[in-house]
Amino acid sequence: MAIRILHCHSTFSHGGKEARAVRLMTAFGDKAEHSILSAMPGALGARDAIDRHVTVSFPKDAPLLAGAPNPVRLWRLARYMRGFDLVLTYNWGAFDAVMAKRLFAKVLRLPPLVHHEDGFNEDEAERLNPRRNRYRRLGLTAADRLVVPSERLERIAREAWGAAPVRIANGVPVARFAALPQPGAIPGFERQSGEVVIGTVAGLRAVKNLPRLIRAFAGMSHKPARLVIVGEGPESERIAAEARDRGVAGRVLMPGFLADPARWIGHFDIFALSSDSEQLPISLIEAMAAGLPAVATAVGDVPGTVSDDNRPLIVDAADEGAFAAALDSLADRGDLRRAIGLANRERAAALFDENAMIARYGRLYGEAIGRPEAFVAAA
Repeated sequence: MAIRILHCHSTFSHGGKEARAVRLMTAFGDKAEHSILSAMPGALGARDAIDRHVTVSFPKDAPLLAGAPNPVRLWRLARYMRGFDLVLTYNWGAFDAVMAKRLFAKVLRLPPLVHHEDGFNEDEAERLNPRRNRYRRLGLTAADRLVVPSERLERIAREAWGAAPVRIANGVPVARFAALPQPGAIPGFERQSGEVVIGTVAGLRAVKNLPRLIRAFAGMSHKPARLVIVGEGPESERIAAEARDRGVAGRVLMPGFLADPARWIGHFDIFALSSDSEQLPISLIEAMAAGLPAVATAVGDVPGTVSDDNRPLIVDAADEGAFAAALDSLADRGDLRRAIGLANRERAAALFDENAMIARYGRLYGEAIGRPEAFVAAA
């Protein structure tokens, strides 16, 4: 009989944690059936990426994940969990489900719960919220496991939340990214002779600070260059306005969300990451697997993720001038881009292949329900 899993997401829009969850669902095949809730009920864009062979539902009769954490709502959440064999919760936006188990686990005999923390939005990019920390410390005592992808989050979990996390690095299908990018895979994109293509992949949210990238790109107006920003989100118009204000709108392409990055990320010559906060970005690992050099802010585990050759191009997030200078200088050096890209690809293959990630998550979930081999990958 398939294992019934309830996924409680802060949002199920297109993003790194959603991409990982979808990949695990595919890998576990018919061993599991999935029900997905989003604290933002309309934010379900990632459902389109789920393989059609996966058994999945998006229940409309479930209690709300978001709202005032009063005992009545938490009681309803806890009762809803009883219909599942395993509960998976993701990030702060879904943390009330963790607290529901903390309050009512014994009386309702609730199933095991694994909580995932992948990072923070702009409201905690610089400093964690003390009130949320207290809530996390209390609620996490009921989680059977806490999983984080980065060393920085591992330290935060131990020091700020009093938890003992399991760190599992994000992974991608590295071999698929070695293939040549497909023509036409980026709508509206056609490479011009001699131009350097700078690209990024991100949810268009304030914490990604894409206006910083626009400003750095605008400083390269003397070079034949193009900027491609792949993603969707609430900051789309603000980013486009920055491009117009800087006079580079005609050289900035924003095609929205694009599935299957292995088909198109190789069209970039440089990968750029301008975030104020990250942990272990899947988009960076995908770029490395595709053999790209990266110019990035030194946030989360980013400095330790790239190859040694790439590390000089990882700069302090507060130093916008250094970010722009790194991007500008790399655009001039095709030989350096190729050398760094090769080193990044080798590092991605050695440390961030998805097979290892899938095996570790499968073991973790299986141990949580007392069946260590239950989630051995079907593919």
